[in-house]
Amino acid sequence: MRRPQLDIQLKTPDQIEKMRAAGLVVAEALRRMREAVAPGVSTADLDAIAESTIREAGAVPSFKGYHGFPASICSSVNEQIVHAIPSPGQVLAEGDLISIDCGAVLDGWHGDSAITVGVGEVDPALLRMAEVAEDAMWAGIAAAARGAASGKGRLTDISHAVETAVRKGGRYGIVDGYGGHGIGTEMHQDPHVLNHGRPGKGPRLVPGMALAIEPMITMASPRTVELADGWTVVTRDGSVAAHVEHSMALLPDGVWVLTAFDGGRARLGDLVTARQPAVSTTP
Repeated sequence: MRRPQLDIQLKTPDQIEKMRAAGLVVAEALRRMREAVAPGVSTADLDAIAESTIREAGAVPSFKGYHGFPASICSSVNEQIVHAIPSPGQVLAEGDLISIDCGAVLDGWHGDSAITVGVGEVDPALLRMAEVAEDAMWAGIAAAARGAASGKGRLTDISHAVETAVRKGGRYGIVDGYGGHGIGTEMHQDPHVLNHGRPGKGPRLVPGMALAIEPMITMASPRTVELADGWTVVTRDGSVAAHVEHSMALLPDGVWVLTAFDGGRARLGDLVTARQPAVSTTP
């Protein structure tokens, strides 16, 4: 079933269960990459970890081959915001900040998530920016859950919650033109989810919607440049950026953060669906 105009794909609870399986594959790949991040490790090394983890699980990397993208992850370091291509020549150094975006498709359903990780000893101001981005992501997910529960929520309630959390956290640039998206049988679906805006606009938030919420913020200007490789997006002023993302789905009794091992329970509490056990035994 699809909602008109934006062609939003609504999922059944059983289909969301399948998306959860894909989401856990992504979560495990990101867990292994987080543990591997260290000075001297190349972004190609991280890509190899992701691909092997995804394929071991019987899934396929969503990114590899997507419009010609050559890798299983996007590995964006420092001023790189999103879509950077892993390379043996890009070797992590002490003090770097890396954003790792990863996707997997399992049995026809996609999961998509991103983390930002410090390399060794990192400037606390950069780690604080990454923390603000993560807090903003969770604020957006919580707004979606509350909006669906009330029956009055609209898509831009998520955008407004993300922006409010970022503004509360400090003087950061919110990258324009890039944001979250619907997800399901394709990696990118309607609707586009901006990381800023007024609340109360756009389609209603209803059970069956599955969205990837992904704030991208910078230490200074939000203006961007795409490099000659046709993929890598960097800050125009060279300031460091952070990017985080979770895929989530709305169910009749709450939200399910499909790419979080605990389904979002630690951050969202009772907003999480009963389909996610209260105690998770997964790492």
